[in-house]
Amino acid sequence: MDSSMKLSIILFFACSLFIQGTLAAVICEKLPANLCSFAVESTGKRCVLENFNNEEENLGYTCKSSEVVVEKLAGHIESDQCVSACGVDRDFVGISSDAFLTPEFTGSLCSPACYQNCPNIVDLYFELAAGEGVFLPALCEKHKSNPHRAMLELMSSSGGAAVGSADSVVEAPGPAPSPY
Repeated sequence: MDSSMKLSIILFFACSLFIQGTLAAVICEKLPANLCSFAVESTGKRCVLENFNNEEENLGYTCKSSEVVVEKLAGHIESDQCVSACGVDRDFVGISSDAFLTPEFTGSLCSPACYQNCPNIVDLYFELAAGEGVFLPALCEKHKSNPHRAMLELMSSSGGAAVGSADSVVEAPGPAPSPY
């Protein structure tokens, strides 16, 4: 067998493994706990990490699918690089908008490494912010110019107020489109 034939066989084998891997379905209930958070199963449902007490009364974690559907990211498991760049933790049970109150988190989320490269995490927090009446792109712009003022405006906003232009707090016009 000549070297070109060997190379063809190796290439065929490698491609077949790649295709098999890409066709595998992502199912939340089958994901290990350390990959659950920031994953979206193939049906488009977000995965959530839940805790429970096992038979020995030790705390354990399991991955479940939620009712939140994100079709454009179906089958996506966020990379460790994105988890790190965005300042999030896969071990958190439940995700809260309280994270926006820390300038460090908002700075990580709004950083180019996160905001431009990690659509799943950005989409999740975009929706979370919108639920609080905050338009994430405006918060990120405000954070770039004056992080402490952005946090003060965010904390002082009540109900539907959102961080808007550089010097004002404005009402959010309703659910904003996702940046992705």
